[in-house]
Amino acid sequence: MADTSKTATLDIDGTSYDLPIHSGTTGPDVVDIGKLYGQSGLFTYDPGFTSTAACESAITFIDGDEGVLLHRGYPIGQLAEKSHYLEVCYLLLYGDLPSAAQLEDFETRVTQHTMIHEQMHNFFRGFRRDAHPMATMVGVVGAMSAFYHDSTDITDSWQREVASIRLIAKMPTIAAMAYKYSIGQPFVYPRNNLDYASNFLNMCFSVPAEDFQVDPILSRAMDRIFTLHADHEQNASTSTVRLASSSGANPFACIAAGIACLWGPAHGGANQACLEMLREIGTVDRIPEYIARAKDRDDPFRLMGFGHRVYKNFDPRATVMKESADEVLELLGIENNPTLQVAKELEKQALADPYFAEKKLFPNVDFYSGIILEAMGFPTSMFTPIFALSRTVGWISQWKEQLSDPALKIGRPRQLYTGPMQRDYVDVEQR
Repeated sequence: MADTSKTATLDIDGTSYDLPIHSGTTGPDVVDIGKLYGQSGLFTYDPGFTSTAACESAITFIDGDEGVLLHRGYPIGQLAEKSHYLEVCYLLLYGDLPSAAQLEDFETRVTQHTMIHEQMHNFFRGFRRDAHPMATMVGVVGAMSAFYHDSTDITDSWQREVASIRLIAKMPTIAAMAYKYSIGQPFVYPRNNLDYASNFLNMCFSVPAEDFQVDPILSRAMDRIFTLHADHEQNASTSTVRLASSSGANPFACIAAGIACLWGPAHGGANQACLEMLREIGTVDRIPEYIARAKDRDDPFRLMGFGHRVYKNFDPRATVMKESADEVLELLGIENNPTLQVAKELEKQALADPYFAEKKLFPNVDFYSGIILEAMGFPTSMFTPIFALSRTVGWISQWKEQLSDPALKIGRPRQLYTGPMQRDYVDVEQR
């Protein structure tokens, strides 16, 4: 629990108000303004909530200035190097790394819930073939509440647990089915003898006509992408899940809301935007031109995949992702892929340019994840669904944490009203 022994005094027009200060384990203290309106009749104004702590959480900590990302206290670099996605899922959900027995039990429970209800296949066939996979996922995940009635009662701790496992287990199946449907290929059922990442790749790329073997390097790279995107504190989509949850909505509706928010290009579409930029550059010989444009303050062009809104130093996830990118590109080769050739050369030239070093504009996780997914054969339309699949465990962990918070109340942001004052209705004939 946060320390509340300190207070701050706010003076407004000669009247003083004592406001509690909460101190967490680490990070900035926060001023509690919960009673400010009742005492003063004033709200605070914070567009984007960039200076407002909307909840108390023990799941993820970010220090953007120092390039730190911790899950339950563990650095993301250690988790990505030494752990794997389902172990990180357990950590996020339950607070500690599992024992061998606990991990085996958790992996078994997830594996046994990977199939979706057969009738849900009909939902996919109701979409146009050219529908974006994210549109399909929003609809199908939201529709899960119509099939799994035994895990929608948020007041029942067991039902919350079942819903958590189901969402983690079924999201790869739903994402893979959305992809298969978009390219006109038959759905591939999950296989219980494959690990989480390999199973997803198999459902995406195997076909009934021939055998398919998942390369362990690709599987490991996919697992790292899942791990590095598992949670990222109180971002837009996580806050959306929490806000939806505060109304008492069922878990499937809450996660569907998170997927819808993540779909926005300012949030989950960053790696897609990066690949589109690389395609715009087109060839290696045009890189100096675009680097020059990126330095020009009057040019709207920006290097996508460099720098980060939160991380003002470096993205701690990028180091591990770069290692995976190098392994994948070495395995698959990039000789015949001009986009990946541009990516590698752009990275080289940007890192050698003092301008980007001085402004701390280093390649971030989106730059490298986009390269990996492109090399694996995923179209850019699948980048955000894979992000949603990865982030599901973070959303669920935040959802469960919020429901156990005794201070939970329905979200109700305030506003600064700038519309007309009260006025009387005028009959249409007299307007």
